Amino acid sequence: MAEFALINPQILSWARARAQMSEDALSAGIGVKVEKVISWEDGNANPTFAQAQKLANKLHIPFAYFFLAQPPVEPIPIPDLRTIRNHELQNASVDMLDTIRSVIRKQEWYKDYLIDQEAQPLTFIDSFNFRDHPVNVANDIRNVLGLNDLNPRGLNWEEYQRKIVESAEEAGILVMRSGIVGNNTHRPLNVEEFRGFAISDPYAPVVFINLTDAPAARLFTLLHELAHLWIGKSGISTASTQEERKEERFCNAVAGEFLASERVMHAHWDVEKSLSQNAADLAKMLHVSRYVIARRAYDLGFIDVHAYNEYYQALMAEFHAKEGGGGNFYAIAQNKNSARFSKAILNETLSGRMLLRDAGRLLGIAPAKLRKYATEIGA
Repeated sequence: MAEFALINPQILSWARARAQMSEDALSAGIGVKVEKVISWEDGNANPTFAQAQKLANKLHIPFAYFFLAQPPVEPIPIPDLRTIRNHELQNASVDMLDTIRSVIRKQEWYKDYLIDQEAQPLTFIDSFNFRDHPVNVANDIRNVLGLNDLNPRGLNWEEYQRKIVESAEEAGILVMRSGIVGNNTHRPLNVEEFRGFAISDPYAPVVFINLTDAPAARLFTLLHELAHLWIGKSGISTASTQEERKEERFCNAVAGEFLASERVMHAHWDVEKSLSQNAADLAKMLHVSRYVIARRAYDLGFIDVHAYNEYYQALMAEFHAKEGGGGNFYAIAQNKNSARFSKAILNETLSGRMLLRDAGRLLGIAPAKLRKYATEIGA
């Protein structure tokens, strides 16, 4: 006869909400009827130990949590982020929290590595504040990244974005990009929750881009997160147009000035044309994405929030219609970990100063594949 686990139903309800999972989805995930899950949450019945273990695995919590008197407090792991959009972050999903924790582990290792190498702090971090003019910050980002002489006319916006990422890495910034938690394709990140985040640090600054967002929107997010570093403020970016914080509005303005200056937008925006036509024409002229133009038009007051949201959703629909699976494993790993971080780990490993097991754990790559990974990325 099966033994029943005397779980705390409050913990089950908390864990399901934390995982942003419906009762139907949870019941399907562990192979029981939805009525069972409801009865467990109501406290009218208890799961077997085997079922409770399945619940813990599906909800990504330690099994022992089910026997706590009340849900544990899970602080946001980046101190600077604890007061940002307080209500939303109190209800942050487990996928977002696990992603932030993973990035922090990498960032902390890399910072210790640099300090051991007697590296100097990066002078551009926290070199401005939100009372400075966005044009000046945008110009300094160009200067630090060595992009003053880059002519985007010979590039499409994807190539332009790739060049900015490479230049940011060369300047000492870790740029990490992923659309899933770790290597788990069953745990996609929710773009409605966050588009990206920045960790400001004088030695090991990090920019993370959520790849479940439309590709056209990622370039703007990249520049927005870089702006966070220049004003020395860690931050999380959402898809919301209701942002009231001065820092977020300032970072939007910096990203906009970098990609599509106010002067150019005023000179070339045609009020007789639709948003779609203006976005297409200006994107072609400036070699940025249509999203960048739409976002800039909204920030400058050329269009209202309804028009902006409608256009963004249309771009997302295009993205999902074209979305394909797969891809080169090693290229994906480099995007996820950042080329700079990957090379530091691999150099330590191949020189014998770090165990293959430890390197594999940090990179999320099987130890047997590390030498091939090193060859693929030129480490």
